[in-house]
This record gives sequence, structure tokens and C-alpha cells, in this order.
Amino acid sequence: MSLKDIAQNFVAARRAARALSDYPGQIPAVLTDSYAIQEEAIRLWDRPVIGWKIGRLAPERQAEHGTERLAGPIFETVFKPSEGEVEIPVFENGFAAVEAEFVFRIGVDAEPGKTDYSEAEALRLIDALFAGVEMAGSPLPTINKLGPTVVASDFGNNFGLILGTQLAAFDASSTVEALSEAVVKGYAATTEIDGQVVGEGGLFTMPGGPLKAIGWLAGHLAARGRPLTKGQLISSGATTGIHDILPGQSSVVTYAGPHHETTQIRLKTVTLTEARPELA
Repeated sequence: MSLKDIAQNFVAARRAARALSDYPGQIPAVLTDSYAIQEEAIRLWDRPVIGWKIGRLAPERQAEHGTERLAGPIFETVFKPSEGEVEIPVFENGFAAVEAEFVFRIGVDAEPGKTDYSEAEALRLIDALFAGVEMAGSPLPTINKLGPTVVASDFGNNFGLILGTQLAAFDASSTVEALSEAVVKGYAATTEIDGQVVGEGGLFTMPGGPLKAIGWLAGHLAARGRPLTKGQLISSGATTGIHDILPGQSSVVTYAGPHHETTQIRLKTVTLTEARPELA
């Protein structure tokens, strides 16, 4: 089975809201093949890429793949909170998880072909920081257990982004101190599922800090011929852990700290019975 066949199988399962019992082909040995599958799936999905997620490889897999991070596309699956809970469809018998995130907005088009970024150059790319929740999701229930090449091959295990309150803004006068280690310690998050706290953390949990992660993503995407563009949203990494969630469950993520007012994102999951227009 070819890499294109794997992409077609993943996209068909997503469109039909159908779980997969096994990986739909031979598991890629290297991330290069995973991103080739991802690129073909992006072509087949045929929806605008409005942002990107940054994921982290387990420490024991980083040397093998020569990186600590991976990327996946976010499409038009952006849900903006209103009063009450945001209703989120999830795969039945597939994989679904809540990830508390801090979301950066790209304020300028990145330079095509530029693959190396300093922290100061990464800062110049962004203009705002938001509270957010990445809904991890895949028709493959074992996606995270099978390792990073599997995760990257299926859209980075992404199924949407909930965009919450703006927490900070950046402009030409901003310096890297705006996201220094001391500052990011002030951006905290707590995740609850069905009233039970399942994870605590914050922006400070990102390896190397957010600017290094954004710089990595900008370089990675430029090498793929997909430089970051103004307005794209960057889901910067799970800050309280990856928390499995089932249809019918509720989650509340609370964002607190000295740099902004306390804010929450509330969501409730429902079974994805067919690919809704905004998801297909």
C-alpha cells in the first residue's frame, strides 16, 4: 500500500466518521514519510489550513527521529466559545482528547524559504496570544500508542481548535522578554473532565519556551513549501497533558495568572455521526 493510499484511507474514515481498527497501511518508519502522507491528506481534504498544531515527541523517541516536535494542520474546525458549553463532535470508538493550549496568532507573512529562526525573529511573526483548547482526534483509537510517525501521518492527531479569550498582544516594540521564562510562568491552566481535575500546567511546560517552538514550526513549514501566513493560529502544545474524553463528557479549562483575568473554556462532546460541512 502506498503513502497516498494511507492518506486516502484516513481521509475517507474522517469523512464517514468511521473508526479504524488498525493503521490503514504500513506504519511509516520515518517522519519524512509521515509528512508525505499528511501532505496528500491535506490535498484530499481540500479545506483551507487556518493554522497548525505543535506536538512533542516522547523523550525516548526524539533521538531516533532527530527532533522533539511534530506538526499537524488545523482546518476550519475552529469553535469560538459563547455562553455555556461549546459542543464538540468526537469519533465514537476512535480517539478524542482535550488539550489545554495557548494559541499564538501570526501577524505577518513569514519569509518563504527561511528555515532558521532566532527567538527574536520568531517573536516578530506573532501579534497575539489566546487561551485555547486543541481537540485531538482521529478515527484510529491507538494513534498515540503507535508513536510519532503515526501521529504526524493523520493530521498530527488534530480534530479542531477552540479559540478563547485574547490574553496578550505583541507589536514591533515587543522584545523576547515579553515571553521570557519568568513571564511564561504566569500563564497557568487547569483541565477538568466531568468535574474532576485531570491536569495542571501552563505555558511554562513547553520545552525551550514558546518562541523556540514557533521558530521551529516556521522553519519546518518553510521547508515544506508552506510558510506561515498572516492570521494563522498556532496551537503551541498541550500544557496540562493529553486527556482522553468520550462522547457525552464535559470539560472545563481554566486559565489564570498575573498577566490576564481568569477565563474559562467549557465544552461538551457529542458523537460525530457524519462529517459536518465545517469538518469535511
